Amino acid sequence: MTEITAALVKELREKSGAGMMDCKKALQENGGDVDQAIDWLRTKGLSKAAKKSDRAAAEGLVAASVRKSGAGMTGVVVELNAETDFVARNEKFQAAAKEIALVALDIEGVEAISAAKTSAGETVSDMVTNLIATIGENMNLRRSLRFSVTEGAVASYVHAAIVPDLGKIGVLVALEGKGDQAKLSEVGRKIAMHIAATNPLSLSTDDLDPAAIEREKAIFTEQALASGKPAGVVEKMVEGRIRKFFEEVVLLKQAFVMNPDQTIEQLVAETAKETGASVTVKGYVRFALGEGVEKKVDDFAAEVASMAGQS
Repeated sequence: MTEITAALVKELREKSGAGMMDCKKALQENGGDVDQAIDWLRTKGLSKAAKKSDRAAAEGLVAASVRKSGAGMTGVVVELNAETDFVARNEKFQAAAKEIALVALDIEGVEAISAAKTSAGETVSDMVTNLIATIGENMNLRRSLRFSVTEGAVASYVHAAIVPDLGKIGVLVALEGKGDQAKLSEVGRKIAMHIAATNPLSLSTDDLDPAAIEREKAIFTEQALASGKPAGVVEKMVEGRIRKFFEEVVLLKQAFVMNPDQTIEQLVAETAKETGASVTVKGYVRFALGEGVEKKVDDFAAEVASMAGQS
């Protein structure tokens, strides 16, 4: 039997376009014969999957999962992308997204999650690859983020969920505190719903990107100077505008959407009083499906014109 070397795996990968682990398995199954391994990959539909890997995947699902244990609570959100919104309705795709979220409760990082095994015993990478071959669209696990607290609660919210815990916007909020966990979970979920609606830039003013603050200051200063006000007045006007800016983009400074007379910071303080213990927002994350992914826009008219010119 031919030794399965890294060079041999690389050769098969270049010829088939399949994933590294799939190539290694194909070579092992076929005694190191590259040609037979290619046929094996084609039979399994894995080469077909590779051909789709250059197609933009900006649709799909965001999945959330939360687990209680003796060590506290852990929550995770993951984004599994596909090419079309139609696939999000596919039960196999939904099941895969849920399975990945369960795996991600114990593992951080896309690469580590992809290499981890599902409850069925296959790796997440293999599960996604097989799903690509079955459904016929490019897919990829794009990102994942996890929070854990030993005392407190991790709450999740999925906006406009297609099925429970699966949708296009997923939010996770971690609250630390020794108070009643049920109460903290309830408040955490309300804050998560607020975040889904407002999409804050940071948790606190300290976390806000200094460049973003300076950019806003420059804009406000120019606007104030254009009004012809004295320098001292301009400075106070800019300070006021920056405070307003914080109220718009910083989570703790935002007016709570369910009670605009109260800020999130005040809601947290009120919760601490009710539970009899201090409460801190440890962190939050908001995943909106496909954000930041460059989507190809097809110009159908130009395509038809090009085809007509070639005839």
